[in-house]
Amino acid sequence: MIRHLTLLLLTCLAVARAEPVKILPLGDSITEGGGQLCYRPALAKLLKDAGHDVAFVGPKEAPAGLRHGGYGGKNAEQIAELYAGFHATTPADIVLIHAGHNHFAEEKPVPGILRATESMIASARQANPRVIILLAQVITSGKLPKYSYLPGLNQQLAELAAKLHRPEQRVILVDQATGFDWKTDAVADLVHPNAQGAQKMAERWFRALEPLLPAKR
Repeated sequence: MIRHLTLLLLTCLAVARAEPVKILPLGDSITEGGGQLCYRPALAKLLKDAGHDVAFVGPKEAPAGLRHGGYGGKNAEQIAELYAGFHATTPADIVLIHAGHNHFAEEKPVPGILRATESMIASARQANPRVIILLAQVITSGKLPKYSYLPGLNQQLAELAAKLHRPEQRVILVDQATGFDWKTDAVADLVHPNAQGAQKMAERWFRALEPLLPAKR
């Protein structure tokens, strides 16, 4: 029933506006790409090949129209602050959140990351009360001990998703961590995805997105 209502809402939204479903990728350099590879081009191809009518939105331009809200070097708290400044002018139907890197384990950063993530979700809901959030458990990293806090963060992100989920305001957990092996899926810095890792991320997002999207045209 919940899935049926979600599909009905998105279908009606797209038909009424004659516009694609708006997807906002939100996060740090793993979302932005830049000098690094990222999941956005691979995800866009998967969606296009499947016949889905979507548009990537965000304040930052990128090739092939794959706009985004990815900010290299920024942590979750900084991303939340930046998003608070542009959410009202960049409403989205679906927001992909992947944020949790750019801290050090000795900072004990998990509580702050969780608060920032909750703030991002609140901003998204202010811009669109019926927004759907896809919240990632973030990819693993071999840059240790810096990122030794990530497994604990991912466990608590699952709890946060369950806490904030509502039938009319969905928060869907997307496990980007399981199966991502930094030994084979990351570039030399042991953090950012290589081509194989970016494809893995794209496929995880795609599997979560496809049931939410209107019927193919």
